[in-house]
Amino acid sequence: MKDTDVLVIGSGIGGLTAAALLARYGKQVIICESHAIPGGAAHSFTRQGFCFDSGPSFYCGLSDPRSLNPLRQVLDAIETSVEAVAYDPLGYYHFPEGTVPICGNSERYRATIAQVTAAGATEFARFERDLLQLYQALRNIPTLALRADWQLIPVLVSRYGWACLQLLPQLRNIQASVGQVMDRWVNDPWVRRLIDLECFLLSGLKAHGTVAPEVAFMLGERSRSVIDYPIGGSGAIVQALVKGLVKWGGQLKLNAHVEKILVQQGRAIGVKLRRGEVIKAPIVISNATIWDTYTQLLNPDDLPAADREAALGTPAIDSFMHLHLGIRAEGLDQLNGHHVVVHNAVQDITVPGNTCMISIPSVWDVSLAPAGHHVIHAYTLEPYQNWQRDAAYETRKCQKAEPLFRALEKVIPDLRQRIVLELIGTPLTHAHYLRRYQGTYGPAIAAGQGSFPSCATPIAGLYRVGDSTMPGIGVPAVAASGILCANTLVKPAETASLLRTTGL
Repeated sequence: MKDTDVLVIGSGIGGLTAAALLARYGKQVIICESHAIPGGAAHSFTRQGFCFDSGPSFYCGLSDPRSLNPLRQVLDAIETSVEAVAYDPLGYYHFPEGTVPICGNSERYRATIAQVTAAGATEFARFERDLLQLYQALRNIPTLALRADWQLIPVLVSRYGWACLQLLPQLRNIQASVGQVMDRWVNDPWVRRLIDLECFLLSGLKAHGTVAPEVAFMLGERSRSVIDYPIGGSGAIVQALVKGLVKWGGQLKLNAHVEKILVQQGRAIGVKLRRGEVIKAPIVISNATIWDTYTQLLNPDDLPAADREAALGTPAIDSFMHLHLGIRAEGLDQLNGHHVVVHNAVQDITVPGNTCMISIPSVWDVSLAPAGHHVIHAYTLEPYQNWQRDAAYETRKCQKAEPLFRALEKVIPDLRQRIVLELIGTPLTHAHYLRRYQGTYGPAIAAGQGSFPSCATPIAGLYRVGDSTMPGIGVPAVAASGILCANTLVKPAETASLLRTTGL
């Protein structure tokens, strides 16, 4: 007996991607989302006419059919799209010693570096060339073709044999950290700090903790594709995936909190909702983190003790402080949309409050804010530990948000006089609204110090997607996790047919 072929827990990008693709393959799919709106860490929310992104703010390739962005490939596969506006530079990095634009165009990027350090720009060019060779080799194997089981091997050999041969010279970089590639070419301290910052923004780890293919993909997409922002914010991406899911017969249940994954004789058989409803399915996919899946959704005796301990021992990236502001926009006609501020050159960039990310998406999409106003999202790393909702909570929120205000004042000096709406989020906010373990953005598995678990679990019929399954904390990584999971659950011939349909 079954109510559906596949039950997906959570409507983050990973869950939506897997569900929409499986619906495209002809499976009956139901997503159970705990909250009233879909999207997980990528959802948008509105307050007093201001539309805020809750998480992701940097995107590439949404408007480029040639892009390698896994999300773009999924949108094509489910025959939907997102309108996006292209821009360059990507943003401005504000270091204590000065501000530099970060351009997508490689030549302009190197020219910017040369204005700071000519020798460093030459070193960076060699570093970039090394990684772009890896990107170029990866171009011929679309993410939409990949799967997470042994059947990947015959697929690669039969369909992408020549592309695999071209990858052979890149095996060293495929297995390397960005830091190892950097050590080959870059000695300049300023450029090394720049690379560390780029890695930190991408993966939550510095260069020696970030796998090289991540940065190869990032540099390649920035320079060979297009930097763009979705009209309607991150919520527009979520709605496009939901539209594709429904188009192919899938179903999204909101306010449907999954209390437990049901397991019988070592196999997942469905889920039980908080309101008591049971939904039977031979395949259950959890978009919850590895910690929440194994502690909240499963009973202790559902998993072998060794697997449970290993999973729960996975290190986690810290959570964030979030600042969402609505401000008056008069006199800000030349405002740029993205900024990264490093307050202290001596402190490590990973010290909470030292590196602050700023997104002002109403620069590109005026519909996100009331007329004459801008919407701002700023965030910085913040550990979950020691946060509690006590008498000092509000005071501590304001103290911890201060580095974000100071960062914004480097971009908009009279910021505080312009504020008409102010929302401060803490790790507790993140953990509560996104139901994420300690408000984390995913595992902190450093390059060479462990591998990310695949979508499979020790329980038959139970799979996982999201940022606990792929390196990187961004949208491309979680979209890729959904692709690999969906493809693993169908025959290679079905994937081959889909690839022909999409022209990949």
